Amino acid sequence: MQIAIRMDDITPDMDWERFRAFKEILDKLNIKPLIGVVPDNRDDNLHRSNAADDFWSYIKELQDNGWCVALHGYQHVYTTKRGGLFPLNRFSEFAGISLSEQRMMIQKGTEILKHHGIDTEIFMSPAHSYDRNTLKALKEFGYNKITDGFGRRPYRWQGMTFYPISFMLSRSIKKRSGMTTMVVHTNEINDVKMKSLEELLYEHSDSLISYEDFLKAESVDRGFFGYSAEYLMAIMKRILVKLKSLIQ
Repeated sequence: MQIAIRMDDITPDMDWERFRAFKEILDKLNIKPLIGVVPDNRDDNLHRSNAADDFWSYIKELQDNGWCVALHGYQHVYTTKRGGLFPLNRFSEFAGISLSEQRMMIQKGTEILKHHGIDTEIFMSPAHSYDRNTLKALKEFGYNKITDGFGRRPYRWQGMTFYPISFMLSRSIKKRSGMTTMVVHTNEINDVKMKSLEELLYEHSDSLISYEDFLKAESVDRGFFGYSAEYLMAIMKRILVKLKSLIQ
């Protein structure tokens, strides 16, 4: 299976030491990921270091060098307890919010990126949660790609193209065909996890692809039954993660 990488929670005050350590691994493997940039971060949980003054010029430089950039919500603040269309979590910045409010959030987030010379058609929803209003608002502002969903290849649904994430990475790696995404939160990686992740990436380096190659892959249509299966898988994944946290 071919595996692309996305990095969530990219902000001026993220854990830069962890980010750079993981970037160094990717650079050695010549892999360029998708990074989810929060335009106006107000989530205290993402404050990990002093803000970098050159943040926006650095992100633009990464994009110019082949890294893909996604709009990662607006302020990354969870305001509802809705799981939305992909209920991996029971909280959201977008799901359950009116269409007019979501339009405003996406418009403001987009304007911030554009102000810094960053254009993108890709959306990365905080907590993976979005609803039909989110999809409507995204299309109004030129977004046609979402990094989420489950599946073995990109698929088209509700007028958007979805680029699936891995349901369970250990299982995805063993599959011989298909494409998926490894989700990485560098803010939350300690030294032990970083070393383990590095070993995993080197061991399976032949399976890794840059995100821009994922975007070039042919997509397929997804219907009602495919979406229904994905919805149930998201609920199952949420339950499994909860059980794992209780056991540990």
